[in-house]
Amino acid sequence: MLDDFLIRAALAGLGLAIAAAPLGCFVAWRRMAYFGDATAHAAILGVALSLALSLPVVVGTLAVVLVMAALVYALSERGLAMDTVLGVLAHSALAFGLVAVTFVPGVRLDLSAYLFGDILAVSKSDLAVIWTGAAAVVALVVWRWQALLTATVSPDLAWASGLDPRRESRILTLALAVVVAVAIKVVGALLVSAMLLIPAAAARPLARSPESMAVIAAAIAVLAALGGLWGAFLFDTPAGPSMVCAAAVIFAATTLVQRLRG
Repeated sequence: MLDDFLIRAALAGLGLAIAAAPLGCFVAWRRMAYFGDATAHAAILGVALSLALSLPVVVGTLAVVLVMAALVYALSERGLAMDTVLGVLAHSALAFGLVAVTFVPGVRLDLSAYLFGDILAVSKSDLAVIWTGAAAVVALVVWRWQALLTATVSPDLAWASGLDPRRESRILTLALAVVVAVAIKVVGALLVSAMLLIPAAAARPLARSPESMAVIAAAIAVLAALGGLWGAFLFDTPAGPSMVCAAAVIFAATTLVQRLRG
């Protein structure tokens, strides 16, 4: 069955959707959309590092994304405005990554595959990496769900409950780094944050609790992944951007439903 490239693409999209949707809810609740952009843009620098050191792309990407997250927190704790730090680091990491790739000797590659994804070229080994990462992220979120939710609602409440909100932020950052590392093959560095945020935003009008929002966001992400692949096959469009377009259409539909309900 895995010899069919469309089956592999669908499985890759499902893996990304299941992992990204619950994290996207925390990104929306914590208003971390720009943080997602910064870590995703740093992934290109990770690609250059992986090529230079002959490492798997997911390893270099994960390392650079974690360093980026640590740098963001370190600079913000020194009193710099978070939005300014994220803006500078996001665009700088992307630019340095694009430049660094050109200096890797003996390597010729199509950067658009890393910028916008190439889900139709996913291999069996890529599937193993994607689903291993997705399973790890889902297990981590389920394990720390209540602690993450408490720290998101109120850091003071988290301290009073015996939780360290800074530790929960680091756990969330680790999960985001894993999602970015495994998603670069599917939707690319420029569209990862869209698949994190849009399904969660689309789920919000339909949800009545944080848990239901995470489940609905996962369902919407799965529908967007499969619908985007179907649209790409039908209209001969790029698969990664088509998945994001499908998610955006669903977001528009749920927003319209909310407005009609008053």
